[in-house]
Amino acid sequence: MTQALSGVRVLDLSRVLAGPWATQMLADLGAEVIKIERPGVGDDTRHWGPPFTTRTDGTRGDAAYFLCANRGKKSVELDIAAPDGAEAIRRLAATSDVLVENFKVGGLKKYGLDYASLAALNPRLVYCSITGFGQTGPRAEQAGYDYMIQAMAGLMSITGQPDGAPGAEPMKVGVAVVDLATGLYASNAILAALLHARATGQGQHIDIALFDVQAAMLANQATNWFVSGVSPTRMGNAHPNLVPYQPFPCRDGSVVIAVGNDSQYRTLCSVLGTEGLAADPRYLNNAGRIENRAELASALSALTSGWAMRDLIEALETAGVPCGPINTIEQVFAEPQAVHRELEIEQTRDDLLSPARTVANPVRLSETPVGYTRAPPRLGQHTEEVLAVLASEADQGSDSR
Repeated sequence: MTQALSGVRVLDLSRVLAGPWATQMLADLGAEVIKIERPGVGDDTRHWGPPFTTRTDGTRGDAAYFLCANRGKKSVELDIAAPDGAEAIRRLAATSDVLVENFKVGGLKKYGLDYASLAALNPRLVYCSITGFGQTGPRAEQAGYDYMIQAMAGLMSITGQPDGAPGAEPMKVGVAVVDLATGLYASNAILAALLHARATGQGQHIDIALFDVQAAMLANQATNWFVSGVSPTRMGNAHPNLVPYQPFPCRDGSVVIAVGNDSQYRTLCSVLGTEGLAADPRYLNNAGRIENRAELASALSALTSGWAMRDLIEALETAGVPCGPINTIEQVFAEPQAVHRELEIEQTRDDLLSPARTVANPVRLSETPVGYTRAPPRLGQHTEEVLAVLASEADQGSDSR
């Protein structure tokens, strides 16, 4: 089956996570993604280990981190600071549909690789710049990393145990969610700009900032503040707008119970054998349960603590109450649902002792499915191939003139 982005060429000048996450999405959808890397060094994340892969000769390979965001791409070693390297990139940009970069604001202008310079060569080019704070504003010149943005843009203020509880302090999320969401916002913007370019012949400059993305990700917590004037605070595993919606203890672990409406609450009480809590006027609706969350959580915990974890999950699932275990990463991929959905992808690479294992793209398209055409590349694996094609395209262009 033809993939949705077949025939689209993406020039990827990004590194680390946000940009590569966006371009991996485009590669999964069928785009040709040419990843430009520093000669002899490559993307920073090739070195962000342990753990590292093992080459067939027993030596250390790329860090596992690199594998997560770079499948489906061609790796080309070019030095953008060298005149011939910058010229090769300009020539690639002239025949590309998309360019993605995450250099500091203005950092590519001295090489003639900024949007204005490349748009003059290729007016249809969609040029996506990913930075910490955007192309404008008082912090535009400053670098931004996921951790600091989680702090500055509010996420850490609502993550972690509440004040007064053991271990209370602002916490970052256990994965770089700002980078990941930025990559997804970027890929969405790129697809919108591609549609515009195909309709009009005009490309455009996309300005994506990690700070802006994290502010947008505050979602209901931001609107809670807009409406109430009260800044949300850390609540541990509780939910600001729903009760009960948290982990509850069992004899052998914990179960997350996620009640989204009053009917589910009554069903939960039925499973737990407590007509009293179901009929208690304090808990009849969600607003009342929020007002009395501490008392209700304590009463429900006393009931769940007598259950075995698997028995409680089975009973709640049968009754239609959303719930689940707190899985380790290993347990996630052992879940029957994960196995059925084929969430683990294995791709071989001739220099690696074992296949590269990554997580499947969650997008399921019925007519233009995602594809996994290439394993995350070794550094410079496609340099000769891409430069040969570039030379051939140049010759063809010369002949046509």
